[in-house]
Amino acid sequence: MSFDSLNLHDPLKAALRDAGYTQATDVQQRAIPPALEGRDLMVASSTGSGKTASFILPALTRVLAARQDPAARRDKGVTSGPRVLVLAPTRELALQVAQAAQRYGRHVQGLRVATVVGGVPYGAQLKALRGPLDILIATPGRLMDHMHSGKAVLSQVQMLVLDEADRMLDMGFIDDIRFIAEATPAARQTLMYSATFAGHVGRLAQALLRDPMRLEVSSHTEAHADIEQRLHWADDLQHKNALLDHLLTERSVDQAVVFTSTQRDADWLADRLADMGHAVASLHGGMPQGRRNRVLQGLRSRQLRVLVATDVAARGIDVPTISHVINYGLPMKAEDYVHRIGRTGRAGRAGLAVTLAERRDAGMVQRIQRFTTQRIPAAVIAGLEPRRAEAVVPARRPGSKPAVKRPAARPRTSASRSAG
Repeated sequence: MSFDSLNLHDPLKAALRDAGYTQATDVQQRAIPPALEGRDLMVASSTGSGKTASFILPALTRVLAARQDPAARRDKGVTSGPRVLVLAPTRELALQVAQAAQRYGRHVQGLRVATVVGGVPYGAQLKALRGPLDILIATPGRLMDHMHSGKAVLSQVQMLVLDEADRMLDMGFIDDIRFIAEATPAARQTLMYSATFAGHVGRLAQALLRDPMRLEVSSHTEAHADIEQRLHWADDLQHKNALLDHLLTERSVDQAVVFTSTQRDADWLADRLADMGHAVASLHGGMPQGRRNRVLQGLRSRQLRVLVATDVAARGIDVPTISHVINYGLPMKAEDYVHRIGRTGRAGRAGLAVTLAERRDAGMVQRIQRFTTQRIPAAVIAGLEPRRAEAVVPARRPGSKPAVKRPAARPRTSASRSAG
């Protein structure tokens, strides 16, 4: 389906053409029309599916409609807050949404978009909150700070978007989300995006949404059609480093994201790869926000060929030229594997996701395969074959009992288990 058939305003269609987008993705085809009608939505959609545009385009449509309605115009200098509020779990995802709003709203005259996130000075945020806003993208914690000080006014919110709601609840934001939602008008439109609506996420949806339309666009059990997955077994750290070095020297690598389990490993590995001559930087939650922004800009401008990142820091990265994702350290949770590999194979491009696993990682490999109901094909590199092959249990059939083989414990390569 083309964007021309979605009843979008001309300025939005022009911005989509400028960005080179002509065909809407599945989630955009299904979510945009009811969102334009004002329906509340519960959308389960996988990462990399184009979900950001599926709520930003309806949000910008509200902004344009207000521009055309004299009764809806607000006097300059009046602190009336945003028309659209988007809540996101992390700074990186919030900034990604803000960039999408600016990109798709580039032809919307006088568009006012602001971000309120932790880890950055309050001054610029307070200045943005003083005047009328079209779209505010925020993380719950920092927005709560501004609400308690009386600087954030949400009484004019017409649309509330919860992006990656399950992630926000996992991070302990459920009470903050309820408090923020209660400060918005009851007649608002609410769009909720989540990988799952089971358990506490579903209960929150029941509390916040009115007669929502539920869209199950894709799930973690569906194959990533544009992503080839591959598993390489490593005998030890030295062998794993040799496999990584070989992969990064392949000519097919445009840009690569290498995931580590800890912040310490990210810095160590980035230093090692830099010494080898790679254009590389690390990205993790222990870095100042300004530095993290510079690293992400370096990735987008192609000054960096390799990014070494932890799970939390890489959440929300949308760079179409990322051709490879390499799991150097396995994730703490199986669902994070899906988010990791979704950094590649974006915007219709092909991607390769490679997992480098040692024997002690066999249990997590099994959990990932059961979670995705897919087996990750094992492969070898000539001259770098493992001394011993691991027997990994394939994805089990529904109703069958998992056969879990517990590998012998070995010391980890890093003493630090700090979160990204």
